[in-house]
Amino acid sequence: MKIRSLVYFTALLLMGTTSCKSVYEQVRTSNDPVKILAAADQFFADEEYYKAQSLYEQIVPYYRGKEEAEQMFYNYTYTYYNQKEYLLAAYYFDTFTKTFYNSDKKEEMAFMSAYSNYKMSPNYQLDQTPSVEAIEGLQTFINTYPGSPRVDECNELMDELRAKLERKSYEQGKLYYDLKNYQSAMSSLENTLKDFPETARAEELRYLIVKSSEELSKNSIYEKMQLRLEKTIELCNTFLKKHGRSNKRREVKSIIDYCNNELKRFS
Repeated sequence: MKIRSLVYFTALLLMGTTSCKSVYEQVRTSNDPVKILAAADQFFADEEYYKAQSLYEQIVPYYRGKEEAEQMFYNYTYTYYNQKEYLLAAYYFDTFTKTFYNSDKKEEMAFMSAYSNYKMSPNYQLDQTPSVEAIEGLQTFINTYPGSPRVDECNELMDELRAKLERKSYEQGKLYYDLKNYQSAMSSLENTLKDFPETARAEELRYLIVKSSEELSKNSIYEKMQLRLEKTIELCNTFLKKHGRSNKRREVKSIIDYCNNELKRFS
């Protein structure tokens, strides 16, 4: 009796396993596009995006050019986004806009392509290529759909991304300064000012540029010292003109005095 019970239980378990698999597997292997599409739509509605994605992939060729193709591809694209596969999501959102160019969903998909790139933007310490690409995509969206209600959101996202790029640039210049690589520090910090003219760090950037120039002139070979002292005075004057109320102004003026005294050696 025990053996019969065990066999019966095992049979039930196997039947249960088979029935659990059949919902997805039997549809997947049915080769029936209508059945596969209906199941994919149901899996999508149930937020089982991996299964939906797999089934949609099977029938994309079959439905190409047919009435169902637009909604199917719309769902298919969102399966990537909802699984946080943003690189492929961006690609397929963009592909949708080019394939269904008369669709009333085109604006949404164009935005989502740029937004997927935004979602890939990393911490400021890492390579910011995705941030640059996201900014370009968001700006393209604004240019293409200037009347869209999503324009304000795009501008906010771009401001966030630019702030990240700015900090990346600033931190790089500051690192050069801390490492006493003053030539590279000057170049990097000046580029930050050039690329982000409205930065709230402008005073600090110009101060670090002045200090880098001062240190560079102090440690310069004789043949380059005069030119570098003159350059430091020029940078100091720019700082005082731009930031006349700074608490660094006395220090900057003392740097000018130092440079003028050193220049007397070349008179």
